[in-house]
Parts: sequence; C-alpha cells; structure tokens
Amino acid sequence: MKTIASQRKIVVSADGSGLISQSGGLLLLETLRVTGLGRELSAQLERWRPARAVHDPGKVIADLALTLALGGNCLADIAMLRNQPEIFGPIASDPTVSRLIDRLAADPVRALKAIRVARATARERAWTLAATHAPGANGELIGIDIDATIVIAHSDKDQAAPTWKKTFGFHPMTVFADHGAGGGGEPLAIVLRPGNAGSNTAADHITATRLALAQLPKHRRRQVLIRTDSGGGTREFLSWLSRPGRRLSYSIGFTLTEEVQTAILALPTHAWTPAYDAEGQVRPGAWVAELTGMVALDSWPKGMRLIVRKERPHPGAQLRFTDIDGHRFTCLVTNTRRGQLADLGLRHRRRARCEDRIRAAKDTGLRNLPLHDFTQNQIWTEIVALACELLAWMQMLALDGPARRYEPKRLRLRLFVVAARLVRGGRRLRLRITASWPWADQLVAAITRLQALPAPT
Repeated sequence: MKTIASQRKIVVSADGSGLISQSGGLLLLETLRVTGLGRELSAQLERWRPARAVHDPGKVIADLALTLALGGNCLADIAMLRNQPEIFGPIASDPTVSRLIDRLAADPVRALKAIRVARATARERAWTLAATHAPGANGELIGIDIDATIVIAHSDKDQAAPTWKKTFGFHPMTVFADHGAGGGGEPLAIVLRPGNAGSNTAADHITATRLALAQLPKHRRRQVLIRTDSGGGTREFLSWLSRPGRRLSYSIGFTLTEEVQTAILALPTHAWTPAYDAEGQVRPGAWVAELTGMVALDSWPKGMRLIVRKERPHPGAQLRFTDIDGHRFTCLVTNTRRGQLADLGLRHRRRARCEDRIRAAKDTGLRNLPLHDFTQNQIWTEIVALACELLAWMQMLALDGPARRYEPKRLRLRLFVVAARLVRGGRRLRLRITASWPWADQLVAAITRLQALPAPT
C-alpha cells in the first residue's frame, strides 16, 4: 500500500541565538545553590587551586557532577555545559579539567576527604530543607544498604582484575541511604576496589559503613538500619556492628549451613507464619519462622536473632541444592527484638531497592571508569556520588508524587533535555520553555519551588 502522507523538507542552519538546550539543568544549579554544595566544594578544594588560576577547583568538580547528572560519561562531556555559559557560567577547558583531576589524584587521601566533608555538610542542609520528606524524619530507622557491583573495564587499567563473574574490571562497594517507598535513594559511599576483591570481605564492609555513617547528620547516626546480603554476614562485621555504644540496628543475610538446614527440617508446621509481599499484605506461598534457639549462635554477637523465609519459586525457576521439598529458603540475622517476623522479613527484603540505586549510579557515570590510574578513578567515583546526590536532593526538594521516584533516564527525557529560549529584558533573564512540552508545568513548578528556598548563609 502506498502512503499518501507527505513530509516537508526541513532546511537546517546553525545560526540560532538565545536558545538553550538542557534547560532543565537549572534544577540542578538551584540544588547546588540551596544545599550549599557548590560553596562547600570551593572552600574544601581551595588548597588545590594554583596561583593565578582562573577556574575554581570546587566549581570544576561541581560542573563535572552536573555533566554526569545530565547524562555525560567522561571528562570531555563537560563541553555540553561550556557551550551554554548563560546558564552554567564559565566552564574550564578540557586540559584544565584533566590537570585538576591529576592534582587531586596525586593527593588522594586529602582530596577524597575534602570532597566527602563538602558532601556531608550539603547533605545535612538538604535534609533540613526537606523536613518531613527527609530520611528518618518520621522517627523510623534509615535503611543503609550495602552492596557490591561489577564495573567492567575494556582496557588494562590500573588495578583492574578478573572478577568472580568471569569478567574484567573493578568491584566497587556501594552504600545508599533509602528514601523509602515514596522516594529514591542517595549514595553515602562508593568504595572503589580491584576486580578480584571479595564479596564478603569484612574489612571492606567496615570501611564502607564508617564512610557512610560519617556522611549522615550527627543526630541521625544512631537512627540507622544496616542492611546487606549474605556477603555481609560474617562474624567480624557483625561483631563490629554490635560493639557496645555503637547502637546500630542491622538486618543482614545469612548463609544456609548444614546446621541451619537441619534446624529448618526440624521446625514444626505451626512455627511457620505467612510472609508479606512488598505492599505489606500476606503473600501466598511464602512463610517465615525463627531459628534462634535451634542453632548454636554462642560465638556470634549477643542478642542476634536468626530468621528463615521459605517460598515456592516462581514457575520456571531453577532450584538450587539448598532448596528443600521444592521450597526456596533464605536466612537473615537481626538484633531487632520487637516486631512480627513477617514485618522483619519484609523490612529486610526492601534492601533490594539498592539494586535500583546501583542501576541509577551506572546511568550516571559508574558504568565505565574512564581514567587509567586507580587514584584518578577514585576521584571519578566521588564525582559520580556527587551527581547522584544532586539528582536525589533535587527530587526530594522540588518534586512530588511519582516524580520523586524517577530514575535518571526518565528525569533527562522529561525534565532536563527540554529546549528553551533565554530572553533578556528589564534587567532580568527569562527562560521561556516551549508551551507544548508535556512536562513544562511540572518543570516550572519545580524550579520555582527551589528558587523560593534560601541559600545557606
């Protein structure tokens, strides 16, 4: 069938003026302002500013974070900001950016500490402005989720190594603060490790947890629930979490040993209670029970409880050798003394949201480490954390409803990439967003909401 539709020939020319692409980036600029992150980065990184330098190191790092938040994945992608100085201001050249990364990488301990101090200060400000939307504002525990991920390297980079998944690259450990069902999450730590680093290395779990706790406001540091998979279920890590005076709650996966399997088989039928689904409703085909008194836990931290969950695998799932009678079993340990077993099981399973946070981080610069030296890539992962935080804080402060849960790809397609015209008049600049854009009103409302917030003094 022949079509009768006709399409006009569009003549293209590169002579437009006053047009701004990525105009939604103004959301991120306003987030930098109200949280004070840009100012804090400038103050903390002042020592790395050479004499007579034009560009502030703090602004360069903030500009790189903006670049990653808008979809960039290498240092050179900062060019998307450089060509729009009306919005993003003066942007450093590629050689200037590279030299700054080299200077920071030459002193990684102090450089990473400086950036982390700026992040922690801005986080406290962001959570204060968010009020009831901030994690832990309702008095509940803040879920701190720890998980490692694989970052593939396509060339022989410093400390890249074969991974346990038979790939080649790095095995960073990430820690995210969960914003709950109504929001997303934000990174507290991204610890870069060689590709052959272990999944259950207690020392790395302790290091990542220390860095994460240091990022929290001081009045929230004992309002924490540490969650990991069975990789964190080591005696050393659990003992560290349970030290007197630390006052940390935990919910951690536990390996099914032969002793645990024997105890499961010995459980009477009435010991099993129905488990809950993600909505807190009874889930058919899933049950939970407690094994604390049936397994020898004398050498483990005092007060540790062992909870087991069984469920029927979904149709087509491949059973494992640890599955008994056609049911799949998973265990967790916790020091929480109160609450129904079903609630404790559901609370632990919600750590799966960490996988969403890792996916978002990989869409914001973590999918590929573009630099060669390990210390350079450590600086890069810290910039990735900054970019993810800018997105999370912007959503927490400016958006509501389902938009607070948008992942980076959707934020970019709906709010960031929209074009606009910059109009000057009456000693003011006005950004005119096309009226036909479906999310124009949402974008204008979000920017207005941020601009109404005061910057830190």
